[in-house]
Amino acid sequence: MQKFIARQPILDRNERVYGYELLFRAADENFCRLRDGEQASAAVISDSLFLHGLNELTGGARAFINCARQTLLKGHAALLPRERVVLELLETVEPDGEVLAVCRSLKDAGYLIALDDFTGTGQDALAGLADIIKLDVLATTEREREAVIRKYTPKGIKFLAEKVEKRAQFRTAVEQGYTYFQGYFFCKPEIISTRDIAPVKLVYFRVLQAVTRPQLDVRDVAETIKHDLSLSYKLLRFLNSALFMFSARVTSIQQALLLLGENGIRKWVALVTISTLAEGRPLILVHTALLRAAFCEMLAPLLGAAKRGADFFFLGLLSNIDAILGRPMSAILAELPIAEDISNALLGGANTLRDVLQAVTAYEQGDWAAFAALAKKLSLPEQAFSEIYLESLRWCRELSLEEEK
Repeated sequence: MQKFIARQPILDRNERVYGYELLFRAADENFCRLRDGEQASAAVISDSLFLHGLNELTGGARAFINCARQTLLKGHAALLPRERVVLELLETVEPDGEVLAVCRSLKDAGYLIALDDFTGTGQDALAGLADIIKLDVLATTEREREAVIRKYTPKGIKFLAEKVEKRAQFRTAVEQGYTYFQGYFFCKPEIISTRDIAPVKLVYFRVLQAVTRPQLDVRDVAETIKHDLSLSYKLLRFLNSALFMFSARVTSIQQALLLLGENGIRKWVALVTISTLAEGRPLILVHTALLRAAFCEMLAPLLGAAKRGADFFFLGLLSNIDAILGRPMSAILAELPIAEDISNALLGGANTLRDVLQAVTAYEQGDWAAFAALAKKLSLPEQAFSEIYLESLRWCRELSLEEEK
């Protein structure tokens, strides 16, 4: 049986990841289609406990897991570790006596309870047990949301703004008192066409320019890196980490670049520079870029493009650089000498690389219908995406652990 996993970040007011809503689909057909609420809830709990592991999927953050009626009544929700999850009651759950009794028991046991797509109509009893209320900013009016916030704030309930797609919406929601935020606003660029890269980061952008050229000049890369002590230190520390396990300690930039080889130089130098360019921006931007980079690169051999692994890596890595730099994608790519087909894909042009990137982002966001169509177009088995996604998560986690040392 094929298993499909996606996760959507939930951020706090400081744009740090508080948790992830896990989106699962257990497929027994040759295309992606979400099952009904009961089946989806059961799959979430079963797979997160026994197949993938919560820590593997969330990196230690809270997992928001949808709970349908039978998920509650059959005791499946109680199998989850209370300190690691938020039980998200679907809007279809009727607050009858049985449901309320189970929810009180879960609450007493220390579980956090969230109410999904809350409207307030006939939901007072459940709200009395809730820790978090999710309000869809697209499906409700501002007046309706304000009424809910006024009514339930005195009860100590926190509010999560769902479907936040623009930074202006995020800022407004912060002012209105929301604690958590879910949507794609963190992946959307804050387009200020006159904004330049900060001078302190300019050297990093120049390094990125150097490693994205079709013909790599190792000496040019080395000279650029040498001009910034911090960048030199980061690169040497990184290359001496357990990820590489070189037989001898790497002590110079020239030595490091020779050991890495051309593709290694492109990838690992780009990772260091992207992380630095993203300083001051939400950390999830870097995590998203790294995950997509690994995901795209691992798909390359399946498409008969193993020799272009570095290009696929850059396709994913640069997919949200507009959000990282706060500039339009077209303006950034005009300054980066990357391959023409990568540039076209990032700008929305129709080619295979664009299909790969869209398939990866559709999978990442749990848009199963779009993902199924793209996987079919690419002639790739859907199961391969599930395995590669988990491998990409593991790679990103190991990378993060090395960076924290």
